[in-house]
Amino acid sequence: MKNNISRRKVLHGFAASGLVLGFSLANRSWITEANAASVFTKLPPLDGVLSTDDNTLAVAGDDFGHIIHRQPIAVLKPGSIEDIVRIIRFARTHRLKVAARGQGHSVYGQPQVEAGVVIDMSTLNTIHSIDSDRAVVDAGVLWRQLLLKTLKQDLTPPVLTDYIELSIGGTLCVGGIGGATHRYGVQADNVWELQVVTGKGELETCSPEVNPDLFEAVLAGLGQCGIIVRATVKLINAFANTRVFLLAYDNLADFIQDQLLLVVSERFNYLEGQVVPNDSGGWRYILEAASFYNPSTPPNNDILLEGLSYIPGREQIEDKSYFDFLDRLALLVEQLKLGGIWSVPHPWLNLFVPGSTVESFVEDVFSNLTLNDTGQGAILLYPVKTHRFKRPFFRTPKEDIVFLLAILRNAIPPEDRVVTQMLADNRRLFQQNRKLGGYHYPVNAISLTQKDWKQHFRPFWGKLVSVKRRYDPDFLLTPGQGIFSSPNSI
Repeated sequence: MKNNISRRKVLHGFAASGLVLGFSLANRSWITEANAASVFTKLPPLDGVLSTDDNTLAVAGDDFGHIIHRQPIAVLKPGSIEDIVRIIRFARTHRLKVAARGQGHSVYGQPQVEAGVVIDMSTLNTIHSIDSDRAVVDAGVLWRQLLLKTLKQDLTPPVLTDYIELSIGGTLCVGGIGGATHRYGVQADNVWELQVVTGKGELETCSPEVNPDLFEAVLAGLGQCGIIVRATVKLINAFANTRVFLLAYDNLADFIQDQLLLVVSERFNYLEGQVVPNDSGGWRYILEAASFYNPSTPPNNDILLEGLSYIPGREQIEDKSYFDFLDRLALLVEQLKLGGIWSVPHPWLNLFVPGSTVESFVEDVFSNLTLNDTGQGAILLYPVKTHRFKRPFFRTPKEDIVFLLAILRNAIPPEDRVVTQMLADNRRLFQQNRKLGGYHYPVNAISLTQKDWKQHFRPFWGKLVSVKRRYDPDFLLTPGQGIFSSPNSI
C-alpha cells in the first residue's frame, strides 16, 4: 500500500493546468486534471515524475552548446529502470520520439527531441557495488562520484575524461576519451556488462558473451539502439599521487615528435597536449604528461624526460594528489560559470586526424586560426593508439596512431553571425580532414547528413542498420543525432 501511495504522489507533471493523467491520441497532447473530459490514453504507473512545466521543458530543449533548441512535450525523471521501460512502451504506442539526457553536456542538440519525451537520467544515480576489478552503477552516476567512492578502496576507472562531472551512461554512448586512452582505450572499452532498455521497451542484459550485438551497438553507438540504464565498469588499482609535467614548444614538429615518442613508450600514465597563443599573435604548444605514483616509489624525472626536445628552462613540474589532478577542471569550470563563458554558445569541434598527416594538417589549420575564431576556447592536440579501441562503432582513421584535435570554441560575442561562422569553419575542417582519411569524434557542433553518417560508420553501416531495426524497429530513440529519421529513410 505504501508503494501505491508513493506512486500516486510522485506522478505529477507540473503543467500549469495540473496533474498529468494521460495522452490524447486525437490532439497528441498531455491530458491533465483541467481537461480530463476529453478521451485519452491513461499513463502507466510511474515511480518517478513526468513533468510538463515550461521551465523543465525549456531546460531539456537546450544543452551546453546553446545552439540547437528542440522542445519536448514531457520530461521523465525516472524513479526506477522500470519507469524507462514503461515510458518507452507508452511512447512506442503513441509514436513519440524519446531521448535520454545525462548532464546535457552535448553541444548540438544530441539529447534533444522535438515534441517527444526526454528521459532525465540524473535521477538514476545509485552506485550498487564496488569490487576489486569492477563497479556496478546506474547510468546517471557521474564519473566524479564513482571516483570518490572507488578511491576509498584504492581503485579507479582506467580512463577518465578531462571533465569528470559527466554521466557514465552519457560518455559510454559516445566513447569517453581522455589522457589515459593511449594505454587503456576509451571508457567504452572498459565495460564488463550493461543493462539496456531497447526501443521496443524491453530491458536487456548484454556483454561480450550475452547479446553481444546489442553490447557493441550501444557502446559508442550514440544512443541509436538502446538506452544504457546500468553499467558494470572496469576498475584498476589507483595511485595516491600525480607528478604533472607541462613542457613548452615553439616548434610543431618537435611537439608532435615528442608526443609520438611518449605514446609509443608509454612512459607516462597520462598524455595530452594543448595549443595556446604566444606573445606574437601565433601559437605555441604545451605537452601535458603525468606520472602516477605512490609515496614510496616517486618517479625519476630524468628518465621520464630523456630524449625530449622541449624548451629548456620553461618546463613546469608539480606534484598533487591523484584525485586533485583528475578533478583539476572543477575550479576552472566554476570560474567560467561566474564569468558567463559557460552560458555562451559552444560550437565545439573534435577531429581524429591521421598521424601521417597531422603535422601538415595542423600547420594549415593554425596558419589561419585566430583567437577570435576560437573565442579563446581551449585547443587540445594529442595522440592515441587505435589498437586500444575494441568497439566497432567508435570510428577512427586506419592508422596505428591518430591525433585528437579538439577546438573548443566559445561564441564571443554570443551572436548568430559568430555561431554561423564557427559552424561553417567546423564543417570545412571536418571535410578537409575526412579527405585525408580522418574521422570526427561525434560530440561536435557539425551539421551532418545521413550520407555523412553512412560514411562515418562504414564498413559497419549495415550492421548498425540491422541492429537498429531489431532493437528499435520504430526508430524512436535519440533522433537528435540525425542519423536516422524513420525506417524508410535508410
